[in-house]
Amino acid sequence: MVRSEASDVDGYLTGVPEERRAALVKVRQLCREELVGFDEVMAYGMPAYERGGACEVAFASQKQYISFYLMRSDVREAFAERLAGQDMGKGCLRFRRPENIDFGLVRDLLRATAARPGKIC
Repeated sequence: MVRSEASDVDGYLTGVPEERRAALVKVRQLCREELVGFDEVMAYGMPAYERGGACEVAFASQKQYISFYLMRSDVREAFAERLAGQDMGKGCLRFRRPENIDFGLVRDLLRATAARPGKIC
């Protein structure tokens, strides 16, 4: 995993490859719009969103892809059908090319996460 030494999300975004920056700015914008009441922090060298001190969402520019981390297993299970065709690890949705990010899916995952607290895996 590529870890940033940035102290805040603005600094993080300044340091990502230019060809990924617009997509990551859009992911951040969606997080800030949908995750009302969450705190935006840097955790494990990437932007993360916490509620009650628990990280529920994060994103990062990795060497080969953009990662969207969804730490809520209940949300992943609720979206299993839509996530089935995606490049997905246990809690990480990977986008190999910025233009392939399904921002509608990301927004829906964020809305489901914000709707109510759930178990963090």
